[in-house]
Amino acid sequence: MAQKLERVAVYPGTFDPFTNGHLSLVRRGLEVFDKVIVGVAKDSGKNPLFTLDERVEMIREVFRGQLRVEVEGFSGLLVEYVPSKGANTILRGLRAVSDFEYEFQMALMNRKLKPSIHTVFMMTDYRWLYISSTIIKDVARLGGVVEGLVPESILARVTARMEEKRNALALPVSGEPKLT
Repeated sequence: MAQKLERVAVYPGTFDPFTNGHLSLVRRGLEVFDKVIVGVAKDSGKNPLFTLDERVEMIREVFRGQLRVEVEGFSGLLVEYVPSKGANTILRGLRAVSDFEYEFQMALMNRKLKPSIHTVFMMTDYRWLYISSTIIKDVARLGGVVEGLVPESILARVTARMEEKRNALALPVSGEPKLT
């Protein structure tokens, strides 16, 4: 009898921060794949709130004890990273039609670069259609409540980082008195 090959998908992203929408997609991916590797991108072209190591650490904490989820940082081309993990599938989430155009372009480019790599799209759970890491950061930066939008273990770190940023902006410059 032939041995069944493990179905492995790589779920790539910046995850700055990792949201409940991301969490939902990983959980749903585990219904289709034997293993999901959360690949935290270093080279995203974005200016992240958290370092690569911090993002990896936070996501590992979310999946602590979950043997079918692996979390690690990567750099370089995704189509080179995916096969290095014993996978041939990229898992991506779609929230709205606006996501589709960008994701479709990326999937086609990845297919051009490495035809053996497939992209599987899953619709985001309707509860998370409106959130993104960018929106989470914007709301938190302005002092809004993001509880329930990110995993509980990440909430405190997002809140603390935004508090640090707000305090840094309020510091007096070169001995000048602080304006209140």
